[in-house]
Amino acid sequence: MSMNCKPKCGKIFLLVVLGIAALGWVVMALWNWLIPILFTGGHEIDYVQAMGVLLLSKILFGSFRGRGCWKNRCQQRGMENMTPEEREKFQTGMRSWCGKPKQDNADAINKP
Repeated sequence: MSMNCKPKCGKIFLLVVLGIAALGWVVMALWNWLIPILFTGGHEIDYVQAMGVLLLSKILFGSFRGRGCWKNRCQQRGMENMTPEEREKFQTGMRSWCGKPKQDNADAINKP
């Protein structure tokens, strides 16, 4: 990883962790609001139990992405629909995302 990527990757990691924590809180709030009213004997849960329910739903139902296809199949289908110029532009953009611009062969050969 280059030095430019660390702050960006750290921010993304922090956002993912905060998103998971917020999702756990939403599960807890919805459970505590609905279950005791809808079901006799239903009781409120705490935050850790809500995270367990969230993890259980991930195991049972698969993913939080909401897409109907697997990642590799979707990426492959998307790359097939691109022209060679669009594919090269996309790949260059992905390489430069973390501060790693693509080097030309002439630049790589001429460097000491």
